[in-house]
Amino acid sequence: MRKLIFLGMLGTALVATSCSSKKTGVSAGEAQALRADVMKLKGQWDISNIDFDRNYSIKPFDEGASINCFVGSSWTLIPNNYTGTYTLHGENGCPSKIQAITFSVDKNSVVSIKKVGDGEKAKRVLSGYKLMLENPTADTFTLVQSLTADGKAMDVRYNFVRKGK
Repeated sequence: MRKLIFLGMLGTALVATSCSSKKTGVSAGEAQALRADVMKLKGQWDISNIDFDRNYSIKPFDEGASINCFVGSSWTLIPNNYTGTYTLHGENGCPSKIQAITFSVDKNSVVSIKKVGDGEKAKRVLSGYKLMLENPTADTFTLVQSLTADGKAMDVRYNFVRKGK
């Protein structure tokens, strides 16, 4: 009988530990700070300028368009459901395009962006882009994309300014 009770308690302990939730490593205060930074992204934004090594020709986000086409592009970000769009306005030989996106921000301020096509579910999109979120304020923020060109690391800095609230 003692063996049966011992085995029952051991089984209960194993089930309890296997079903316990795993800690994410983020304190409540850190989670609140991250959420506050993400909520600062809500709204309409324009890319005011892009800083990069001008010795290279860059075509961001696999659009086939010059990086200069993204200067002045309009972005709508909705952190409540992590969706949005960016719009290339079609000026100066650039394409005119509205692209749906989903995004997320992790605890290290890494922003993951996925382009979502018409009728496509975001969870089925396997590729995307990772950028670092820097200095989010009520009116500006920067996304930094790290690239490799000719074997050297290079950062592309997309500087956003709020268009409207």
